[in-house]
Amino acid sequence: MTASMSKAELRARLDEIGVRPSKMLGQNFLLDTNLARAIVADLEPSEGDHLVEVGPGMGALTAHILESLARRITLIERDHRLAAELTERYAAEIASGRLEIRQGDGAKTDLLSLYGYGPVKMVGNLPYSASTAIIGRFTEAASPASRLVLMVQREVADRLAATPGHKDYAALTVQLGRRWSVRKLRVVPPDVFWPRPGVESAVISVNPRPVSGLPNCDPEIFSALVRKGFSSRRKQLRSLLDLPKGLWEEWASAKGHPPTARAEDLSVDDWADLAFLLTHPGHDHPGEVCDVVDSEDRILESRLRSDVHVNNLTHRAVHLWIFNAQGELFLQKRSPWKINHPDLWCSSAAGHVDTGETYEEAGHREMREEIGADCSLFKFWKTGATEDTGNEFVEFLVGRCDGPFRFAPGEVETGAFFSIDQIHRWVERTPEEFTPLFKMAAVKFLGETESLIKLTAGT
Repeated sequence: MTASMSKAELRARLDEIGVRPSKMLGQNFLLDTNLARAIVADLEPSEGDHLVEVGPGMGALTAHILESLARRITLIERDHRLAAELTERYAAEIASGRLEIRQGDGAKTDLLSLYGYGPVKMVGNLPYSASTAIIGRFTEAASPASRLVLMVQREVADRLAATPGHKDYAALTVQLGRRWSVRKLRVVPPDVFWPRPGVESAVISVNPRPVSGLPNCDPEIFSALVRKGFSSRRKQLRSLLDLPKGLWEEWASAKGHPPTARAEDLSVDDWADLAFLLTHPGHDHPGEVCDVVDSEDRILESRLRSDVHVNNLTHRAVHLWIFNAQGELFLQKRSPWKINHPDLWCSSAAGHVDTGETYEEAGHREMREEIGADCSLFKFWKTGATEDTGNEFVEFLVGRCDGPFRFAPGEVETGAFFSIDQIHRWVERTPEEFTPLFKMAAVKFLGETESLIKLTAGT
């Protein structure tokens, strides 16, 4: 059975396996082989990629995905009967370890389990009723997706790709637009599906957006502000947003907006800039002060962190490895706004040793500041200050804490616990997704997890 099944063949096979297309599940099966091939090509699959398909149905896209050079393929199908059909059909690929079929809801996918098999690209002919939930899931901060190519209802595509002032411009547009850019690739007529839907569809591409020039605001403040702003489109924002007195008028005037502006008048960047003012209501931070040290880690003087980096002066830093009760290691993904190694995965927490601090004191402070928790810490390694470490003496500390964690906006994009086996595989297959210092420590210590966990008990 291939992707080139005619409508008659498709209907016959569905009858055999006892499937009647469900409106509730949004089951409209793609019949056009050329369109299926084009959608997979839009994904730009490369050797070593991990391709994830949500809603494979009867495999219209899957056949072309399997023809790619992708190292790993994961299919996520909600209907257990269709998942069983695909499992039977692709038994050889499953046995080879290249293909995995998961029966479950794409909107509730375990994103973390998708890491470690190569760069993730996601594709799908999404059910109309669940498309926004699935897109929301795969564009979360914790998502491994580097590109999405999706077939959705045309109305949804128009809304996601809308621009300010357009009737389709909505809260969904702005929420997604903060970190992702959406492009409508093609409109798809109803007659390429069976059953034939009552509306047109569209293929869209969704790609991470560069953050250069975008204000570094708290994402929770941004989301709440946008929801409130679009809660009543007819109302003016000055009466909806409940901002500090005078802030709206001052901000709107500086941005060239009339004081009577409504939600659809503001661009994504405008919303981010307004949220930035609420994220940072105070004045500029004076800057961290670090100790400059000599080749023996003896203090010479204190300088602003910016001066230390500009002049490549030798200084101190800490990295924390925090394990949970299951022996999993917590990793953080650095904020895209970080100057060094943005958007890369790193130790549980990390940072500079401020003037007057010990390494351990800095470790506790960084843990509290970056992930909102604290625990006992024990030293397990110290590096020399070299070009590879960024002229830092780095002390590695280990601790044990199950959370919960709270991520500092602008410092940590997201974070989670991962098994040591998964981290091993992940570092080996996509080392470019990690900071140099974490990779250095991983090579030396990931195999000594049991010893490190014993340290957390003080033994």
